[in-house]
Amino acid sequence: MGQSCLIVDDNEDFLASATRLLRSQGLEVVGCASSGQQALKLAEKHRPDVVLVDVELGDEDGVAVAEQVRERSPSSSVILISAYDRDELAALIGPASDRFLPKNRLSAAAIAKLAG
Repeated sequence: MGQSCLIVDDNEDFLASATRLLRSQGLEVVGCASSGQQALKLAEKHRPDVVLVDVELGDEDGVAVAEQVRERSPSSSVILISAYDRDELAALIGPASDRFLPKNRLSAAAIAKLAG
């Protein structure tokens, strides 16, 4: 299999469809988390190559969760994802905008390009 990936999103339907999509494209999805706490535990356990974190993670700040994942799992490439475009979130995601992927453009190729 290709790169390993952890998906962090509070929407169960998105987690399921993103997992199917990415697995069909050769990524090894090692886990799904719906909260920051779950994300940190799974990132430490699996040490994935890539962690996808939703900017709007329920009541949590996805950008802050992404930073925590980066600190605890420095070998993982962390990419922010959202249903919104980068321009709509520019003030919120700030310097992390170079590692941002709109959900409607989610693919193994797009992830590889950003994680590369």
